[in-house]
Amino acid sequence: MTVHLEVAEGVGTLRLDRPPMNALDIATQDRLKELAEEATRREDVRAVVLYGGEKVFAAGADIKEMQAMDHAAMVLRAKALQDSFTAVARIPKPVVAAVTGYALGGGCELALCADYRIAGENAKLGQPEILLGLIPGAGGTQRLSRLIGPSKAKDLIFTGRQVRADEALALGLVDRVVPAEEVYAQAHAWAAKLAQGPAIALRAAKEAVDTGLEADIDTGLAVERNWFAGLFATEDRERGMRSFVEEGPGKAKFR
Repeated sequence: MTVHLEVAEGVGTLRLDRPPMNALDIATQDRLKELAEEATRREDVRAVVLYGGEKVFAAGADIKEMQAMDHAAMVLRAKALQDSFTAVARIPKPVVAAVTGYALGGGCELALCADYRIAGENAKLGQPEILLGLIPGAGGTQRLSRLIGPSKAKDLIFTGRQVRADEALALGLVDRVVPAEEVYAQAHAWAAKLAQGPAIALRAAKEAVDTGLEADIDTGLAVERNWFAGLFATEDRERGMRSFVEEGPGKAKFR
């Protein structure tokens, strides 16, 4: 298998495993969707880490496989490609990308599906599809522009240039830069901490933010309002407020 789901301490690691560069061929895309949906269903998975290994996150699509496809074939495949990445983006739990080495094309688009991105000092990110006479096809034109703004996104997409970790941090493309050997440990620690949090409230927070970004503010506020009121029916809300009153902030233990 080219993607694995490994679970420990409430954290599910979605690990790409297609040496040497984790090229995202059709089989890998389909497996990624399958495991993202499994991570969504599993109650023992409370947070997720996307990881490609110590040397590379994912260098992009399998170009040789794509070269053999004509227009008709890609018309049939394009939605399945997007659906595999959307399955990751819609995991209703905190998701962090642990980026080492190259995260290019589809690799960058996969990192964009996470809620938070931790990059190694050796990371290089970009959307080089224009150099093939193409544009990003797995959500890059949409998620990148929402994340860093349209003009910065257009610069990366129009030029196809790669950015190093420090520039990616300045652009807002990644959220933290650490030594390459610490990337996975820090990503897992981020996820493990959230895995101990109130699962339904975390799901609500993610849905409210993501829905609001895709809708007008009144719709976003309605989603927020409904979730906010609904959380008053949860045991975690009772536990959190009781702990705050009796022990002070930040000491609640959630189930």
